[in-house]
Amino acid sequence: MSISTTGVLTRARKPEATGPPRPAQRPASRRVSLRRWISPVVLVAAWQLASSTGVLPPEKLSAPWTVLTSAFDLARTGELGNAFVVSLGRVGAGFAIGAVAGVLLGIVAGLSRWGEALVDPPVQMLRTLPFLGLIPLFILWFGIGEETKIVLVALGVAFPLYLNVHSGIRTADARLVEAARALGFTRGERLWHVILPGALPQALVGLRQSLGLAWLALIVGETVNADAGLGYLINNAREFLRTDVVVVGLIVYAILGLATDALVRLLERRALRWLAP
Repeated sequence: MSISTTGVLTRARKPEATGPPRPAQRPASRRVSLRRWISPVVLVAAWQLASSTGVLPPEKLSAPWTVLTSAFDLARTGELGNAFVVSLGRVGAGFAIGAVAGVLLGIVAGLSRWGEALVDPPVQMLRTLPFLGLIPLFILWFGIGEETKIVLVALGVAFPLYLNVHSGIRTADARLVEAARALGFTRGERLWHVILPGALPQALVGLRQSLGLAWLALIVGETVNADAGLGYLINNAREFLRTDVVVVGLIVYAILGLATDALVRLLERRALRWLAP
């Protein structure tokens, strides 16, 4: 016998509708999605109007059309692509290190009172330290190379994952755990079949938060002693007062953050399908 949330209850299916489908639902959802584009389009139009009339000078902020033109030029020359690849590699390496550390520490602290007593206090102290305050120390330890940037990203990833994994394990359904114990499940089987699946929704929330902080940490790391990447592109443009290139770099950061968040949301829908009624 197995403890599982899949197939335990068979829900009575509602009788299928015999009439024609209601076509009004799709247009309504489309209207809602189109309404979400109204304010961004208005803001961009106001930005372009302010730039065209001289209210917003180009040395303060370039016009949207100028930003778009600069983005095409950077993409055509390959400069934007190279910076994108470098930044993505840093985030990937930092995420891998931080995710492993955060999940393992969260499991240790969540499953053991001694583990929580030993792991939780230093983690709670470290997570309150600002990234900018850690950069001088990391430069002394790791130099100005890639290690400092990767460690900053790893820290940004580890703390949200640790907190959510730890909370998910601590708030696991005690009735399911007790039922698994009564059925003779070993400690490892209870962990694998009951506790970790119960903590999965909370852990995926932490994953979304971690990816958001990973990009923020990368921005901080790449604006200090970077010789490649999106942050270097932004800093170099700042020196020459190229606000259009600065905005392009920020937009790429934002797109990468939204894309990774959408990827995790897709993973969340697939992984948590067993929770659907």
